Amino acid sequence: MPFSEFAGNPETIHRLREMLARKRFPHAVILSGAHGSGKYTLALMLARTMNCLEQPTTDGLPDFCGRCSNCTRIAQAEDLDARFAEAVEARENLRDTDKKETRLFVQTHPDVLIIPPDPPQLMIKVDQVRHVIQTIYYRPAEARERVYVFTSSAFMKEAANSLLKVLEEPPEFASIFLLTENPGELLPTIRSRSMTFNLGALASTEIESRLAKLRPDWNARQRALVARLSEGAIGRALSFDLESYAAARNHALIMLKSALGSGDHTELFKTTESYRSGAEGRAKIENLLRTLYSLLEDMMFLQSGAEQLVRNTDILGELKKMSESADFAWVQRAADGLGEVERGLRRNLLRSLSLDAFATALERVS
Repeated sequence: MPFSEFAGNPETIHRLREMLARKRFPHAVILSGAHGSGKYTLALMLARTMNCLEQPTTDGLPDFCGRCSNCTRIAQAEDLDARFAEAVEARENLRDTDKKETRLFVQTHPDVLIIPPDPPQLMIKVDQVRHVIQTIYYRPAEARERVYVFTSSAFMKEAANSLLKVLEEPPEFASIFLLTENPGELLPTIRSRSMTFNLGALASTEIESRLAKLRPDWNARQRALVARLSEGAIGRALSFDLESYAAARNHALIMLKSALGSGDHTELFKTTESYRSGAEGRAKIENLLRTLYSLLEDMMFLQSGAEQLVRNTDILGELKKMSESADFAWVQRAADGLGEVERGLRRNLLRSLSLDAFATALERVS
């Protein structure tokens, strides 16, 4: 995918390419933006541009061919989830003594290293940063630039301090990318030694237009729904699981209607009973909670007279009925209740019981 096909943020892309053309590219770049906004895609595109063997230009600015050995090997890291899963599996196959000393990396090119958050804490750990320090001062073997991509800003304290040492004296032939949804999570001293670029949200109409080309299996109504739910992030829109979302939203509606209804909790209990323990159950309940927050926000928009901001437009009639039965105070109590459910999950409380308590507590005070 050339730069011309990157979704949105043309000014930011132009500025980055212009700095490459002038040989003024910063040694440390923070790419910030919502999940799915294209931060990782952009970092790999820039890595290929730095190291493309053919060095083409478009509109007078550097680009990449996508065909040479450097471009193709770097591109093999594009599916980060798959590469991450492979790295996790490889570590699991090691002896127990070796597992403890092994940190996760993704590397499809000898001079381009991807540093994901290390499970189970899913944080960047000091041993990962130490590996960067050990390799960054060696000149690249096959590329012009060494490139390091930290895919998360969740650094352990010692790891962040170690990274700071590299940023203070970076080698001229290396570039570091720090990807984050919130630059404020990074140490101020790291931010001050980096240049920050923000990837803003795309308009819903632009996302719908791209989905029409890239997801022809969805109808116009589905594309409109996904465009709004993705909140301007094209990556999130393209990977959106409509079937899973529809199932979670159906359960969320049952819970909210039960809380606003007559007091018959038969359907509620049948629904919450399906949320059991285990990794699959955790992902399922997290999806449900995100969906509940989305519905509550839509109800708040309707109560405020801002119908144009509603995201679940395909069930607008149902949302209006629920909004008429509730008020701002009820929505606030519901949001607070979801916060309690989330805290209970961290304490490993029974999931179905937590959800039952959430819905019935709202009914008692309504």
